[in-house]
Amino acid sequence: MTDSKLFSSYKLGKIELKNHIVMAPMTRSRALNNIPNELMAEYYAQRSGAGLIITEGTSPSPNGLGYTRMPGIFSSEQIKGWERVTKAVHAKGGKIFLQMMHTGRIGHKNNLPDGARVLAPSAVKAGGQMWTDSEGMQDYPVPEAFTKEELAKTKAEFIQSSINAVEAGFDGVELHGANGYLLEQFLSPHTNQRTDEYGGSIQNRCRFVVETAKDVANAIGAERTAIRLSPYGANCDMKPYPEIHDTYAYLAEELDKIGLVYIHIADHSAMGAPEVPRDIKQEIRNRFKNTIILSGGYNKETAAEELGKGIADVVAFGRPFINNPDLVERFINGWPLSSELNFDAFYTPDEKGYIDYPAYK
Repeated sequence: MTDSKLFSSYKLGKIELKNHIVMAPMTRSRALNNIPNELMAEYYAQRSGAGLIITEGTSPSPNGLGYTRMPGIFSSEQIKGWERVTKAVHAKGGKIFLQMMHTGRIGHKNNLPDGARVLAPSAVKAGGQMWTDSEGMQDYPVPEAFTKEELAKTKAEFIQSSINAVEAGFDGVELHGANGYLLEQFLSPHTNQRTDEYGGSIQNRCRFVVETAKDVANAIGAERTAIRLSPYGANCDMKPYPEIHDTYAYLAEELDKIGLVYIHIADHSAMGAPEVPRDIKQEIRNRFKNTIILSGGYNKETAAEELGKGIADVVAFGRPFINNPDLVERFINGWPLSSELNFDAFYTPDEKGYIDYPAYK
């Protein structure tokens, strides 16, 4: 496969992407008081050479703001903040989806606003620790299990936040059903030990994800609604289970019935996580007729090759976009990628290691 397909336009639902390159969602922790700001608008605008930008995880609920300086999309201030971002990206000819991410059990009271709680499908504690600005590294707490009423309220928050995202100018939303956050916590029998209709069988464990996707699609249109999945992912203390293949096969089929615009399959094996087997990616491809995005350690050459293999329609890049704001232009012109990457500034609150990486000269 030549590079030409990588750089040609692509029809995603009702929008035209200028190339087959996606900027993957990446946590960057710059949203002071959980409100998107001018710094973030500049960051995303710098990277608008991508055919599609997917934002960092953004919470639909105060309860989902598990990380420090994580943006939300449920208040008027947050909507206005994101509007600055979408206008800046669209002004440069880019397209942008909001990644909607409720952290579920992966949170801490020190990071949550007053009155918010760490809620999850079941009261199963995650192993490990997370950063809090007030007290540094802290153990994950034992979450509270959702009541039926709280589940209904959370689903309503996803729906309203998707409407808010469209109001803020986003071209669509990507539900974060990956990386060990709330939606994936429902899928796994390790984190979902419920005995009601949302737990037990594969169909029951998929129910909250399917219902949420369907309700969001009904609210803003299936052509604006997408999801990210990470079968075999180990992030946030997720563990493998025997029915993984059958779970994602069933889920892909149900999401296809809704008509979601894409499924984004995350494979973090390039960063040391277990590899996502090719056969499960193929299974999702077989059962889902719309766009498939693959992400996971690609470079220009391997991305171009992947587009010829029959699973991916477009390919996402993560870290290379951090220190190469003009990544697509570098790819097109054969310019070298920057080797400078300030790991210490990945999650700090200011412009250093965020908007100060230069374009190629």
